[in-house]
Amino acid sequence: MGTFKIEGGKPLKGNVQPQGAKNEALQVLCPVLLTSEKVRITNIPDIIDVNKLITLLGNLGVKIQKNGPGDYTFQADEVNIDYLKTEAFKKEGGSLRGSIMIVGPLLARFGCGYIPKPGGDKIGRRRLDTHFEGFINLGAKFRYERADHFYGVEIDGKLQGTYMLLDEASVTGTANIVMAAVLAEGTTTIYNAACEPYLQQLCKMLNAMGAKITGIGSNLLTIEGVDALGGCEHRILPDMIEIGSWIGLAAMTRSEITIKDVSWENLGVIPNVFRKLGITLEKRGDDIYIPAHTDGYEIKTDIDGSILTIADAPWPGFTPDLLSIVLVVATQAKGDVLIHQKMFESRLFFVDKLIDMGAKIMLCDPHRAVVMGHNFQSQLKATTMSSPDIRAGISLLIAALTAKGTSTIQNIDQIDRGYERIDERLRALGANIIRA
Repeated sequence: MGTFKIEGGKPLKGNVQPQGAKNEALQVLCPVLLTSEKVRITNIPDIIDVNKLITLLGNLGVKIQKNGPGDYTFQADEVNIDYLKTEAFKKEGGSLRGSIMIVGPLLARFGCGYIPKPGGDKIGRRRLDTHFEGFINLGAKFRYERADHFYGVEIDGKLQGTYMLLDEASVTGTANIVMAAVLAEGTTTIYNAACEPYLQQLCKMLNAMGAKITGIGSNLLTIEGVDALGGCEHRILPDMIEIGSWIGLAAMTRSEITIKDVSWENLGVIPNVFRKLGITLEKRGDDIYIPAHTDGYEIKTDIDGSILTIADAPWPGFTPDLLSIVLVVATQAKGDVLIHQKMFESRLFFVDKLIDMGAKIMLCDPHRAVVMGHNFQSQLKATTMSSPDIRAGISLLIAALTAKGTSTIQNIDQIDRGYERIDERLRALGANIIRA
């Protein structure tokens, strides 16, 4: 495992271009399995998790042509379904959470889909029930091999459209069911569907391939099944999680940074949540400009004067992926904030590392933490730490960039899973960071 060595306390300056969205990429790569025609996707981020999924598609027999950086053409005209039953697939598919989303397209087009228990961040229990209950509603038969933690769905003939009310607005669950339903016979209605921008992007891509999906952007999707899909071209949105990370990094390091081409209309409440922390950010065309916060930033209180609470929620609520960023940024704010992580019970378990650096944080329980900001009166101190997951990893990196002395972050593969060439891009802004 590699390490980062970071000399903190240095303000940064410059422009940064956000990468393509990781969470969208993991969704929109999977519909290439729904057609034998060519599908071209651009703005694909060059990160570990996405590259793993591209490799998995290649091993399934998908023809892959790299046209340039982040630009690929896929053609699934000779898919090898037998690969799904190999030990190599069990190992490969089990290392990536996003591999679950190949099941829907495979089931719809080939009548079967299998997946080992998928990996990903260890941030708490992440149910697969929504995915498989959706497939069962469409007529598939479910199988589970407990010894190997191997899941499967199969059907004789075609899936049948139906009405379903999801028990949770799962983003990946909704995506998987939609990809299965586009080739089902009849009409499928999905209520309590996720409506994140990346799910909207998936639906728009499927419609460009010939699907008939209405209600995009709402929690009620209607899918009229079609006989076959064709090829298309699709461009991935900028990564809203990375954009939020750059906002937090700029404020906490008191740096003047412009984030280019952010797709403002798809950021939702993210800019306002950072404004509640007292962070100044300006809309300049489709860019975000963050001035150097030389005088710090002050957390706002609620209207009645009570402590501000920032909590995650399904879209259009605040994304859970940015709570770790908000938490670390609050450690140098003026004022206090309650961070409430509702969706995952282990995501706050990196705060001990921030406390070791001198942050004032009280972990109330696995889901809640109170942060008492230093207002830059007490600088964090450098330390050696390990990255437990993607978002905690980038939060620790932000903390290290503000700390006094040289910090070491181990297990940086976790950060590389979600952030493209983060060290190179930080050095371009003036950071002193070395990959070892």
